[in-house]
Amino acid sequence: MMWLAKDPVLLAASACATLPFVSMVVILIFTRRYRSMSAAISISAIAACLLSALYLLWTLRHAPEPVQYQWAWIVSNDMIIPFGFLLDRLSLLMLTIVAVIAFLVQVYSLGYMAGDPGFSRYYAFQSLFAWAMMTMVIAPGMLQLYIFWELVGLASYLLIGFYYEKWSASQAGKKAFVMTRLGDIGFFLGIIAVLLGFGDLGILSMNEAAQAHRIAPSVVTLSALLIFCGVVGKSAQFPLLTWLPDAMEGPTPVSALLHSATMVAAGVYMMSRIFPFFAASPDAMAVTLFIGTVTMLLASTMAMVAYDIKQVWAYSTISQLGFMVMALGAGGYFAGVFHLTTHAGFKALLFLCSGIFIHEYHTNDMREIGRGGGRKLIIPMVCMTVGALALSGIFPLSGFFSKEAIMGVLAAKPNKVWLVAGLLGALMTAYYSFRLIFMILFPRQPAHHDAAHQGTGHDDHGHEAGHHGATFWAMAWPVMILAGITLVLGFFHKDLEHFLLGAGPAVHEAEFHGEGAGHGLGHYVLLFSAVSLALGGIVWAWLEFGRKGAAQEGFLRRYPKVEALFANRWYIDHAYRWLLDHLVYGGFTNLFTRNDRRVIDGAIDGICRFTVGGGRVVSFLQSGMVQYNLVLMVAGVGAVILFFVL
Repeated sequence: MMWLAKDPVLLAASACATLPFVSMVVILIFTRRYRSMSAAISISAIAACLLSALYLLWTLRHAPEPVQYQWAWIVSNDMIIPFGFLLDRLSLLMLTIVAVIAFLVQVYSLGYMAGDPGFSRYYAFQSLFAWAMMTMVIAPGMLQLYIFWELVGLASYLLIGFYYEKWSASQAGKKAFVMTRLGDIGFFLGIIAVLLGFGDLGILSMNEAAQAHRIAPSVVTLSALLIFCGVVGKSAQFPLLTWLPDAMEGPTPVSALLHSATMVAAGVYMMSRIFPFFAASPDAMAVTLFIGTVTMLLASTMAMVAYDIKQVWAYSTISQLGFMVMALGAGGYFAGVFHLTTHAGFKALLFLCSGIFIHEYHTNDMREIGRGGGRKLIIPMVCMTVGALALSGIFPLSGFFSKEAIMGVLAAKPNKVWLVAGLLGALMTAYYSFRLIFMILFPRQPAHHDAAHQGTGHDDHGHEAGHHGATFWAMAWPVMILAGITLVLGFFHKDLEHFLLGAGPAVHEAEFHGEGAGHGLGHYVLLFSAVSLALGGIVWAWLEFGRKGAAQEGFLRRYPKVEALFANRWYIDHAYRWLLDHLVYGGFTNLFTRNDRRVIDGAIDGICRFTVGGGRVVSFLQSGMVQYNLVLMVAGVGAVILFFVL
């Protein structure tokens, strides 16, 4: 342990990679009966991780080269697979984001989960999630990243299905686990392709070799596309996007944790992590740009007709992840990472504010929250409006700066279809965000506070109503901190750009020059267009849901078939159900069942019948009668004599 004490950087990295795991073990084995002690252990561990992450960020902010600690883990012939820590500017930024969000969510959970019978189990799962996510972020090699990537999936399954006694929650957990595993199959095959085609799974060496063209272009393209399958699953990209809205069955703090900077952002982070590798394949970049665009547009349309407050923000998360993938696919490394950073703050803010409303009114229906007097909860109402403005890309909030960076990247592409799609997405984002805000602020047919409690909540197990005590303030302080971050973070975009793009030559070479639309007339035209469309979306929502006398039905009510298409998620789940029923269950499963019954069971039954029949025949050789035995003996001796004589 002396060598740890001599290297505080290694000590801090080790703390992030071990303390949450120790916390989980202690809670599950020793303190599960003691609720307050379990929460204190978990929050203390994540607080120590937060301090360690901030120390690493501050200490290594000017480091000219990545700091890497590696130990040989798997050694075979000329192949060495390491285990350790990679501390460069991207991993330090993401480590800090994860630690901040995880800490605020755990503090918030003190109020939200108060009275829940699974309180200690909840904090144990939170610690497991934090451990897996932070260790994944600082992994120096793809195999270690993949292992903790899968542990993140396991922790997400446990948290999404936290209320396992509910059928819908257990089904949502299984759906998330299975659909993300489909993408992870491709991810693992991509890692194998890199190992066979290059022989080294180190992230820095992969990036450098791909940029130096020391890996065959076909191997890079194949590996990048297969690895991107993991991004499609984890970050809910088309076509594996329908599990994420169903994941809202977990507690609302879990939704904030999953949607802000952790699980679903892990795919975007991983793509950013090996961005130079992806950038070495124009074909792979084109595919990612297309998938991100389709995802962003589809999810935006789904959010326009949803009434579950958490599902609206879930669709928004899918859409914003599509924006990030679009930025990276278009060559905008900084734009993608910057939007990941700002999105972490305002999306956690939106979910945690929603959690206060759900905790108070015991319903997820935004209409019921509005009728119950949701606007009277001043702190969450104001903070959620701040988050919605940031999500819509309104100046001077953080989302404005990151959205403009993405629009600049798309504007630099020769094909303007991508820019048009991005601007359309910005319009729809503002519309569905303020559709929700106005339905709570200006409800139709307002009811008494108690009437709102008649709604159906998804996760109100054991929660204590009331917002005037410690429970409320435990939830209020984290949202106010996140609102403050959302207000000021955008003004540090130049500092963050300088910080990230000083990460080393690999990123500079991969960065498409000309990112953004410059600072000439075109830049201001683009800026005006994007902001005008966002403001237009807000005005559009006001006319349909905010102004006095508005029916609060939306223009899609006049097109029932289109509304049904959006409400049924473009029938993607229906397509999966058809494939399962006809191709999997009716095809493969039926074929395997017949093979099992007719071939395997038939062969075993045949052997059994032959054995039984043979036994019956042979049984005549031993009847217990002396005369039969003498006849057989004489016949045998006679056969032997005839054999030798003849």
